[in-house]
Amino acid sequence: MSGIIVAPSVLSADFLHLEDEIKAVEKAGADWLHVDIMDGHFVPNLTFGPKLVKSIRGITRLPLDVHLMLDNPQTFIEKFISAGADNITVHSEVTVPVPQLFDMVKSHFKSFGLSIKPDTPLESVSDYLDMIDILLIMTVYPGFGGQEYIESVTAKIAEAARLKADNDYHFAIEVDGGLNERTVMTAVSGGATIIVAGEYIFGSRDYRAAINSLRVG
Repeated sequence: MSGIIVAPSVLSADFLHLEDEIKAVEKAGADWLHVDIMDGHFVPNLTFGPKLVKSIRGITRLPLDVHLMLDNPQTFIEKFISAGADNITVHSEVTVPVPQLFDMVKSHFKSFGLSIKPDTPLESVSDYLDMIDILLIMTVYPGFGGQEYIESVTAKIAEAARLKADNDYHFAIEVDGGLNERTVMTAVSGGATIIVAGEYIFGSRDYRAAINSLRVG
């Protein structure tokens, strides 16, 4: 058994049969569920609110990895935690200070993640690497599913892993975007240990086989 965590992204599930989809990936061996929250401003798409997260919480015991792609995450952090989120990830590119968001999440004893877009330099979050639980490195431009993995981001994954090892940081490296049986090899070789995949899993005929193919390294 590898140390890889596989988190199917519910953004790619069939929403007419969402409960069945979630139970199917849980039975197929998913470790977490990844929930993308988009506001139509920070990214050019609109997805879910706390009510859906609460509904998902009611049908699964899997940890809920909630990714806030919002201009104003401070307004919604407590709402998503109350709805059942286990991890809250915010973007470094928002104007709200990261320590403020960190304190909000940690006051509820939840895991805190910090995400960067493909074009955001790793140096921009260097001051926070000793405090975060997860560094989510986007391997596509956030906003839509089904994009191809951006190969140039692999160097950023490797650099994050080097900084983690050199400084004895404890954050996990998560990747999201274009992950499949081929690109996961690249991401994991760079140091990623949490794999988010949407279309690759939910678009497959065999969820268990798709999830297992992401457990490399």
